[in-house]
Amino acid sequence: MPPLSTPPHPLAALLRSSARRRDRTACRKLHAHLLKSGLHQRRPFPSALLDAYAKSGFLSDARCLFDESSHRDAVLYSALLSALSHSDRPSQALSLFRRMVSVDAVPPDGFIFATLVKTCSRIGSLRLGKQAHAQFLLSSFFTDDVVRSSLVDMYSKCCAVDDARKVFDTVPDKNHVCWTAMVSGYASNGRKSEALGLFWQMPRRDLFAWTALISGFLQSGDSFDAVKLFVEMRRNQVEIDDSFVLSTVVGASSDLAALELGRQLHGLVLALGYKSSMILGNALVDMYAKCSDIRSARAVFEGLVMRDVISWTTMVVGEAQHGRADDALDLYDKMVLAGVKPNEVTFTGLIYACSHAGLVQKGRELFDSMEQDHGIRPSLQHYTCLLDLLSRSGHLTEAENVINSMPYVPDEASWGALLSACKKQGDTSMSIRMADRLLGLKPKDPSTYILLSNTYAAAGKWDSVASVRKLMAEMDVKKEPGYSWIDLGKESCLFRAGEVPYTMRHEIIRLLNELANEMNKRGYVPDTRSVMHDVEENEKEQQLFMHSERLAVAFGLLKSIPGTTIRVIKNLRICLDCHNVLKLISEITGREIVVRDANRFHHFEVGKCSCGDFW
Repeated sequence: MPPLSTPPHPLAALLRSSARRRDRTACRKLHAHLLKSGLHQRRPFPSALLDAYAKSGFLSDARCLFDESSHRDAVLYSALLSALSHSDRPSQALSLFRRMVSVDAVPPDGFIFATLVKTCSRIGSLRLGKQAHAQFLLSSFFTDDVVRSSLVDMYSKCCAVDDARKVFDTVPDKNHVCWTAMVSGYASNGRKSEALGLFWQMPRRDLFAWTALISGFLQSGDSFDAVKLFVEMRRNQVEIDDSFVLSTVVGASSDLAALELGRQLHGLVLALGYKSSMILGNALVDMYAKCSDIRSARAVFEGLVMRDVISWTTMVVGEAQHGRADDALDLYDKMVLAGVKPNEVTFTGLIYACSHAGLVQKGRELFDSMEQDHGIRPSLQHYTCLLDLLSRSGHLTEAENVINSMPYVPDEASWGALLSACKKQGDTSMSIRMADRLLGLKPKDPSTYILLSNTYAAAGKWDSVASVRKLMAEMDVKKEPGYSWIDLGKESCLFRAGEVPYTMRHEIIRLLNELANEMNKRGYVPDTRSVMHDVEENEKEQQLFMHSERLAVAFGLLKSIPGTTIRVIKNLRICLDCHNVLKLISEITGREIVVRDANRFHHFEVGKCSCGDFW
């Protein structure tokens, strides 16, 4: 009869339980008991206690416990390495690994190698990942399939997909994790055909594999095919027993600004019983806000049982982008009262809200509050938002002082924010000065060159316009063509400026002419300053008449159910003349029109816009 194994100590089980529950108080009480009973140095208590502290959020206590230990073996190192790897400072795991090898001479085992590789993956360091791979090959664990699966994942996340495939091909008995890591690697790096080819070769295609493929497509920017794959997964009757894939595909509908799809997914979420999922709730709030339905976003937010900083921040940013500054600021006050600590994104949304509502003093206060009250050091993006806030409201001198004194080197976005406001404020001399500074940076963003060209054109400096366009040609910088997209659920259409689908051309042009006649009766005069070409005035007016957002709105008026909201997505900033026209159309037709442009949302209703003409 074989000897009976020693039963696990009940205190070890309690430590594991407190770690699962993240119960800090229980960890401390158990630690005190172990010290009093003299068990704190006996196995398995050092590693179990360290693991419990780390998982309960007491990483500094876990580190102290490690440093005070008289015997630091592979088990203890494994526990702390794993904790550091999953922390917000994963690079510390690499320093600890060096100490393990050089100071304590503890040889790494398979678990430690896997942790090391995952750490390299988290920090995105291909160089360190290759070094870890080399050490692994020289070790006695070089056949460990868990480590090789981790290497496949690391190479994929560091955009070295071909290296990932080489490791994948060395694994004789590939487990499900290894297959999934390789499929995800191909998908997330835009290797669509290879991802699909490998996916259909998998011995088992469960929810985990489908989710990896779908989220990979979404990461590579292919939201449309991500949604198609989700539909295919549903046809294959794959049981959804985890909410992550739902949050992924809801994110895809956000990227596509597909409101009807998002509503259908919301219905599926409710039908599958995931109403209480905070992650899914956050995704739905974001989806509705990005799909221009801010009222539904707020309704989902108010219905969340649990809210974290992401929940609050998503709603704050949504309200800000829809021009509802008062609602965004009120939410922030409630967030602080609820004891939720704001993060960097929260303040970006708040200062943005102030910028687009002209709340200069409030924006200044929030910017100062970041570091004074919340210990958040303002980033370059926060300074850019502050510049936008000040310059939009006419505080150009103060904005110039900020850009010259801020603790960061101004980038394209910083100078662009200031230049755009100078141009809007009509300060020609400052605009030219800012444009010359910006041009000296040799910008990379095509929109920056368009801003420069428009600035020089507005000042009548056509020679400078020609120089900018020549520079664009030399650097092969191409202007992004403007387009507007409208989705009516069962029918959608994309419009480019001056281009009308042949099947609808007569109806759209006739409707636009009828609306133009009615607008003229109300005193409308085309604002041709938006046309930055040296052409005759009547030609400028004709170009404005055929702007893509007008064509899309006309299509919506002709095709949508009477009384419903018309929602248009535009990839560029809406021009001043189209902004005036859509206000008049909303008044004439009695319809709400929502346009999401490159900067924000515009809600046109009864002749007014939610931006208050301040965008």
